[in-house]
Amino acid sequence: MVLYTPPGPAREVPVIDIAPSLGDADDESCRAVAWQIHKACRDTGFFYVAGHGVPAALIAGQFDWARRFFALPLPAKLALHMNRSRSFAGYEPMAGQTLDAESPPDLKEGYYYTADLPDDDPYVQAGIRGYGGNQWPPETDGFDAAGFAAQMRAYYAALCNLGDRLLRLLARSLDLPAGFFEPMYRRPEAVMRLLHYPPHPTGARPNQLGAGAHTDWGGITLLAQDDAGGLEVMNTAGDWILAPPLPGTFVVNLGDLVQRWTNDRYRSNMHRVLNRGAGSGRDRYSVPFFYTPDHHARIDCLPGCSDMENPPRYQPCTAGEHMMEMFNRSYGRKAG
Repeated sequence: MVLYTPPGPAREVPVIDIAPSLGDADDESCRAVAWQIHKACRDTGFFYVAGHGVPAALIAGQFDWARRFFALPLPAKLALHMNRSRSFAGYEPMAGQTLDAESPPDLKEGYYYTADLPDDDPYVQAGIRGYGGNQWPPETDGFDAAGFAAQMRAYYAALCNLGDRLLRLLARSLDLPAGFFEPMYRRPEAVMRLLHYPPHPTGARPNQLGAGAHTDWGGITLLAQDDAGGLEVMNTAGDWILAPPLPGTFVVNLGDLVQRWTNDRYRSNMHRVLNRGAGSGRDRYSVPFFYTPDHHARIDCLPGCSDMENPPRYQPCTAGEHMMEMFNRSYGRKAG
């Protein structure tokens, strides 16, 4: 006899191979992958994705260029400060962001890259965050700016394609048509960041981390992380568990807009980063890609996610309204 005991919270982040989902969105293999995603989205809001089809050389190149960029002299990076861009694309200095509002600033520096759009694009003209306004390092004897730009564009395009594929699986996981999210992603707010975490200093302030505990704000996040480790995820019991680097995978997690969309059926989960390289001199690099609906997309409760006993819990909003509110909070800006 095996006595029944209630299932406990997840103790690890699941790995989902999406290679079988390359075919028809309604075939048996695709439905099986969608079911795995459904379970992960309800249990942790996080999962690793394998079989994604993004070339390993392209991912490796992204980390190589991240290291080269952050090795530039500080004045060269500050010349690309994100405040110089109407859409806040560019360089984010060390300790420039506070993800946990009750904690000291994060011990990381970053570079924001968005859709590479012409200056006369209406979204660029309006100064909407996540559209255009990219700033590029200058060509120097020690830095191939053209090579950097080519890598950013190639990686960004590959992650947009993977994001579309995951959205089709996410829709099927909710018993929606595979193309359900396509109208909301015709002009997605797709933002890529290069992040550099130095070794955690022994003199850091209390509760000062590489990235303070937070949820992501938007749609889905696809994270490439190097082999340094340091990502931690909160499970349903409120315990922190490790999400170590797994070769050949991306970490995927849901943002707050998906939790709003699904009426809390799916989870936008807390996570944080502590670079464990203190004493070893080991730096940590990661490349998160935030794939969020169009700035004007309406975020309302999805079909099948509410009923008489579980009415909608959130007021409708646009993706842009929500994203700008969260951005202003994170960088200590006034709304508007």
